[in-house]
Order: sequence, then structure tokens, then C-alpha cells
Amino acid sequence: MIIDNNPEFGYELACSMPYAYWLHQQGKLKKIVTCQGMKPFYYFCDNVEEKYNARSIDNSNNGVQNLPNTWVHHNALAVFGKGYGELTEEERFEANGTLDYAQWTPPPLHDFYYDDTLDLPENFILVSNSYNLEHALPPFQYFDIESLCKIFDMLTSKGYNVIYKRPKNTEFAIDANEWLGMNIKGHMEGVGEITDFQLIDHYENVFLLDDIMGNTGGTYNEAQLKIFARAEGFVARGGGSSILCSYFQKPVIIYVCTSGDIRPGYFEKNTYFQKLSNNNVHAVVDPISVIKERGYRDYSKVYSNVNKIF
Repeated sequence: MIIDNNPEFGYELACSMPYAYWLHQQGKLKKIVTCQGMKPFYYFCDNVEEKYNARSIDNSNNGVQNLPNTWVHHNALAVFGKGYGELTEEERFEANGTLDYAQWTPPPLHDFYYDDTLDLPENFILVSNSYNLEHALPPFQYFDIESLCKIFDMLTSKGYNVIYKRPKNTEFAIDANEWLGMNIKGHMEGVGEITDFQLIDHYENVFLLDDIMGNTGGTYNEAQLKIFARAEGFVARGGGSSILCSYFQKPVIIYVCTSGDIRPGYFEKNTYFQKLSNNNVHAVVDPISVIKERGYRDYSKVYSNVNKIF
């Protein structure tokens, strides 16, 4: 079997990689054709072609249509034998975030990439953030300067180091929502207006992911996979990166505002987020519609989870 696809990063993590690894276990995987830089995610395949330099959001023509799970937010036909529109409210709750797991085995990224000899900060939590267009709309689903200060303060006061992942969207193949690079700006008490990249310089125990990658060697994705494997836990905004965090067998706090992830039941026991590894996903759902009505993003449950879990 040849898997040839270039979908959004989250689709590749949730739908493509588990199918590829299942095929590998069955001795049926012949080749992977994927985006540039993705070979480390398919470490178990000897024949990987990094063909695509961009990702496509057209799921009818980006290879997803040929996978057992063609839609990342549910597989109602597999679970209930009928379309999502035919489900009751109770059935939709059960279907949301649930895939067909018959040919779905996530590769053990943590076990493969864990290396305790690497020169990395000890006892660290990885905070994953991004600031992109969201379905062609301005960003809503992200951690702003004030919330980052609060999260960094909470974690460092508990004795953790923090590694902050904030892609510039030049490190990997991107999709249409990521082409416009933008800065997160805000006010830091005692400092004034600042970007999130500048914020790192004001903390002794907070490190930018890009700055410590040289300690691991390899490509960008090889380095981040090795770093993720050493994390004690994760705080992430929703999207593909939160799916990646969920592969590494540690608690994940996710701040979710948009897409199908806000549907009731999306992070329950049988959903793919909870099945990607022996982890424990804690989702804080703050829908865009509620943010607009309220006038601000509410991170209070993120803070309470950070305090309780870490």
C-alpha cells in the first residue's frame, strides 16, 4: 500500500500516520509520499518521499479521501452506520472526535524519540502556541501576552522549566491558514508593549524551542520530536500542534476555540485525542461565538488546570 497525501498537519497526525503504522504492523506498507520535513514522523517506513512543499485544505483532493478516516472530527458511518445528520443529539455526542479504529494504530513517537542523554532543560513543560488565520478569519485561538505571563509565572513558581514553541511558519510545509506570519503583541507589566518572542528574554527558566534545537541534532522535526519526548506535560492551543502534543504520554491542557473540536463530547474517553498515547487530555473549550459576545478570551480554566495538573 502507498499512502500519498498532503493535508493539514492535524489530519496527517490523526488520520494518515495511524493508518500508515497499522499498515506497517501488517507488513502492507510500501511507501509514504508526504510533505517536506515529515520523514521523521514516519520513522518506521524505509521508503518516504517528501514530495510536497505545501499542504492542501481540500480534503477531496489531498489524499485524505483515500484513507479509512476521511474526516478528522468524526466517522459517524463507522461508529453508527449512518450519516452525522441522521444521528440523535446523544449519538452526536458519542460520535464527535471518534474515528474508525479498525485500521488505526498511532506510532509510538515517545518511545522512539525519548533520549535522556540530550542536553535539555530538566523537568520542563512545553507550551505550544501559534498565531495564524483561522478559516480565513483573524486569529482567536491563541495565548496572548497576558496569559503567557500567567502560565510562565505559574509553572516556574512550581519549579518547572518551560520550553515555548512558537513557529514562524518557515520551519515546515504550511497550509493556506499559515501563509501570513504575524506577531503576538501585548502589554507586560513593568515593561510595556512586547512580542511573545521578546517575552522569553524576561524569564530565566523559559526557553524558545528554536534556541535549544541545536542541542538535539537533526532536522527541525527530528529535534522537536526529541524535545517533546522529554516533556513532563504540555499546554497547547487547539489545532494540529495539540494533536502532536497528545502523542507523548503526558498530560495535555488544550485551549480550544474553533473548528469541530468545540463540539460536545469531542474529548471524551473514546476520542482520538485520548487514544493517541497513554496521555490525559484536558480541554478548555471557549468558542469564538462566546468570545465575541463576551469581548475577551477566558483563560481562567486553563490556569486552574495548570495549577491542578502540574
